[in-house]
Amino acid sequence: MGAGILLPIIPYLVRQFRSDATAVGMLSMSFSAAQFVGSPVLGVLSDRYGRRPVLLVSLLGSSAGYFLFALASSLPVMFFARILDGITGGNISTAQAYIADVTAPEDRAKSFGLIGAAFGLGFIIGPAVGGVLSRISVHAPAYAAGVLLLATCVLGYFALPESLAPEHRSQQGFRLRDLNPLRPLGEVLARRELHLLLAAVFVLNFAFSGLQSNFPVFTLVRLGYTPQQNATVFAYIGLLAALVQGFLVRRLNPLLGERMMATGGMTALVLGFLGIAFSQNSWQLYLAVLLVSGVGLASTAQMALLTHRVSPREQGWLLGSTQSLLSLTRVFGPLYAGAVFDWAGAGSPYWTGAIWLAGAGALTWMGTRGAGRSAV
Repeated sequence: MGAGILLPIIPYLVRQFRSDATAVGMLSMSFSAAQFVGSPVLGVLSDRYGRRPVLLVSLLGSSAGYFLFALASSLPVMFFARILDGITGGNISTAQAYIADVTAPEDRAKSFGLIGAAFGLGFIIGPAVGGVLSRISVHAPAYAAGVLLLATCVLGYFALPESLAPEHRSQQGFRLRDLNPLRPLGEVLARRELHLLLAAVFVLNFAFSGLQSNFPVFTLVRLGYTPQQNATVFAYIGLLAALVQGFLVRRLNPLLGERMMATGGMTALVLGFLGIAFSQNSWQLYLAVLLVSGVGLASTAQMALLTHRVSPREQGWLLGSTQSLLSLTRVFGPLYAGAVFDWAGAGSPYWTGAIWLAGAGALTWMGTRGAGRSAV
């Protein structure tokens, strides 16, 4: 919800200092580059000291990042605020490890779907709140996000139990080399059985992160959307995400298995990206976004397929390293989308994104060959 509150207004904040799509992409890149550094470190720390303390401290850091973003009076301060939030925002790997701790392997796709549904609900409420608050001030949504994260930390302190029992924690002490974000990435890439699936995850998120950062710029340039109209379309996206990941995933996974669910979701994504690229009015855009919600099926199934391939002691390491990989997609994806947007036109991040996604679908299929209906 905190991220959703900011989505409708980020392009308008950046336009105080820069007006090109590349600048918006670079702001997203700074967050993701910091997340690339922070995510594997937080994952390793959570394996050794428990999920709860890592989650609480990182929530405090994200809250501070939002407050600083609200106070920013220059573009460099905005970048610093997003970097601070990115370092602590790597806690998604810890949250996913928490879910892996408390669910059986055969239920993980459904449980990861619930995380996606929570994100979806946040993106229903968040953009709507951001759109309303932007009428007060373009900075008001960032203040609200900071308050929200601080309140979440307080709630977590009183309500969130530890999920990783002491006997299941890594026994190694923290080492300086754990601060190297490339080390866990190199370790996970050394596992040959994960290569194709990790490549598929990378390509899917490379294309989709370009959409996430560029979409408000696209709607502004192609359709002339205001922050309030952007808030409405992001709320629509959130509603679809909640329905897909909170409802469809839980029902389709037992019927299709992760492999077929990922393939179906990828097919819908390709069609949705093509629809956005050529949309000329709101009804065409909303129809295309309906298909883009297939990302919930594809990404949830991919993460479940990955977790089936490692031991319980390696869940935090795997998910932290995977989030590090995903952070790289959110470094290069927004830069790519902003650059081709400025160079080849508003629709270019989306029709080229469809080509990338078709490749991701092929990699997923090849990487799970022989898995059948499930990777368990």
